[in-house]
Amino acid sequence: MDESTLEEMEMSAESRRHQPGRGMYVLPSLFTAGNMAAGYYAITQSVQGSLADTSYFDRAALAIGIAVLFDGLDGIVARATNTTSAFGKELDSLADVITFGVAPSLLAYIWGFRMIPALSNAALRGQIVHLGVFVCFIFLICGASRLARFNISMDPQPRNPGRPGKKYFVGMPIPAGAGVIASVIHFQQGSPIDNPWVAVVWICLIGFTSFLMVSNWRFWSAKEMTSGKRHPFQLVAVIAVFGALIVLYHRYMLIILAMVYLVSGVLARLAYSWSRSRRRHAAETQPGQ
Repeated sequence: MDESTLEEMEMSAESRRHQPGRGMYVLPSLFTAGNMAAGYYAITQSVQGSLADTSYFDRAALAIGIAVLFDGLDGIVARATNTTSAFGKELDSLADVITFGVAPSLLAYIWGFRMIPALSNAALRGQIVHLGVFVCFIFLICGASRLARFNISMDPQPRNPGRPGKKYFVGMPIPAGAGVIASVIHFQQGSPIDNPWVAVVWICLIGFTSFLMVSNWRFWSAKEMTSGKRHPFQLVAVIAVFGALIVLYHRYMLIILAMVYLVSGVLARLAYSWSRSRRRHAAETQPGQ
């Protein structure tokens, strides 16, 4: 047996020692199962909600918020334990369609449109409800399309790139889109919409969130925070502070975080358009052009 064969055998044995055990691959899937369980719970609570007991809507919104936490943890655990797999990726996508697609779209419809009281103009109420059904379905199909695009894209680049070397999402992630809906409902403590004009605003918000999910605009990704090792103690401190604030002031903190993230993508797009037009104008006004 020559030296090269011995070296290959030693390298193979070393790689096997560093390879995680089969049981470790189950760990990220457990968080994905928790994500799916929270989505299923949100659906059951949504269909039980009524004007007589609006707490069902609030519990459904909170369940979606908890699912966002589970969805973030399964990716962090998979990367930390080196247990990413094609099965885990597909399972996570299917769970996201249920938890962040079906559950929030159903909740948005029942809470925002089906609970509107009878109006003197019955035709107006019917039109709002029908439009609400349509826009909630649009949210679902846009979220599913966002997931499909994410799964097939290799190193996707946003249309408005940011700093080189920094990771960005292309389009708003579907958990953030679901978080926008859930945070508004939780802020209202589950009390459904009873004004047709407020329902129109709700339609616009759902529609705009749907557009952001399938857009090519950049949204900040927190992956560099979880993968970086330069300031681990500062990161833990920041997470602890934000966690405490969310626990103490969850009604306000959740809607602030959701809306700030939504607006950040819009501002990033506007800033890029403004800087590009300024560069174009400067190039056109240069002497000798």
